[in-house]
Amino acid sequence: MTQANYLDGNAAAGALSEVFAVDLTSAVGRCDGCGQTAVFAEARLYVDAPGMVARCNGCESVLLRVVTTPDDTYLDLRGLTYLRIPKA
Repeated sequence: MTQANYLDGNAAAGALSEVFAVDLTSAVGRCDGCGQTAVFAEARLYVDAPGMVARCNGCESVLLRVVTTPDDTYLDLRGLTYLRIPKA
């Protein structure tokens, strides 16, 4: 994969807060590609597209995709084995 500009997973906080009632940047997820477990804030977030793509900082597999249209928000989490959300 070629080097591209990316942000860390914290940059997804605003868009994800429109879908979830909790802050997911502190949630712990497991990459389905390499098995790495880390807080979502450590993911590499690419925003130079119609939506956002979060990639594992270990193997660069896609963890999450979010695309918002005028009518809907599409959320694809298939790159995560799980996403553990801490209780407030």
